[in-house]
Amino acid sequence: MKHWDQFLAPYKLAVEELKVKLKGMRAQFELDTTYSPIEFVTGRVKPIASILDKANLKRIPLNRLEQEMQDIAGLRMMCQFVDDIIKVVELLRNRNDFEIVEERDYISHEKSSGYRSYHVVISYPVQTINGEKKILAEIQIRTLAMNFWATVEHSLNYKYRGQFPEDIKMRLQRAAEAAFRLDEEMSQIRGEIQDAQAFFSRKKEQQEGEK
Repeated sequence: MKHWDQFLAPYKLAVEELKVKLKGMRAQFELDTTYSPIEFVTGRVKPIASILDKANLKRIPLNRLEQEMQDIAGLRMMCQFVDDIIKVVELLRNRNDFEIVEERDYISHEKSSGYRSYHVVISYPVQTINGEKKILAEIQIRTLAMNFWATVEHSLNYKYRGQFPEDIKMRLQRAAEAAFRLDEEMSQIRGEIQDAQAFFSRKKEQQEGEK
């Protein structure tokens, strides 16, 4: 267990630092009273059991985990609208505190399962007591609807070990299409939604100012 604690320590540092930095991007939009394409940010370090399962599935030797497993440190950035995802990706590309090493667009080219998301793999420098250590981390950018579907699919995937019964597979594909149509419909009335949210925020500020 001590070995795993030492191995995962820089990944835990990276997740905590990146959560602060990525949430800080949203805070900057709020300070400018500008619409934020970032709804919220979450992050986690993959559990040891999940690391071992994936290493076995992908045939990754344990001594190659650092080089070949890109999502031991994982961040998710949620957006309200599909168009916001591209804006967030551009914001990430313009940063100089990490290096983007790979991008995977599962929105324009969704997986056969129906999975949609945009993945950005970065090389992130962690400062340790033994010096700088660069680790791989994966940032997933998706809408709330995409995230709901992916969370359900992930849970079912563990239950069925990737071998979905045919009826479940079909229902998941239909649900993925329904989630995508929801995103498209929300994009059509984006202006109305943003106006309503801005009105609500102003009213809330007025009420708090009157207290």
